[in-house]
Amino acid sequence: MKSTSQFHRARLARPAVCLIGALALGACASMPPPTARLQAANQAIVNAQQAQAGRYAPQELGEARAKLDSAKAAVSQQRMRKAARLAEESQVEAELATSQSGEVKARAVNDEMKHSTRVLIEEMQRGSGEKQ
Repeated sequence: MKSTSQFHRARLARPAVCLIGALALGACASMPPPTARLQAANQAIVNAQQAQAGRYAPQELGEARAKLDSAKAAVSQQRMRKAARLAEESQVEAELATSQSGEVKARAVNDEMKHSTRVLIEEMQRGSGEKQ
């Protein structure tokens, strides 16, 4: 009796394992589009454009746009994992462009402040008759 029970369990286990495997593969194949990641990448590009990345970090902004376009193409080809990865890379590139734009602008402001400070010091020295 014991061997018959084991035989039935083994006979039922094999199709169950196959069914679970098929369902798992089906779930991977029908992965939904990475809509949130695509939207986040798009918003990061918009933010970079507002930060004048086209002027201060054009290469990074161009790379972000290209990766977003590739992500959209991957969605149309039903390659959702690739699309998600490319969308995330696009977002990172756009954020890098935004950051670099901010750095360039901050450096320009800093340089202008240094120049203004030098001019003020020179004017004060002229007014008091001091020389350094």
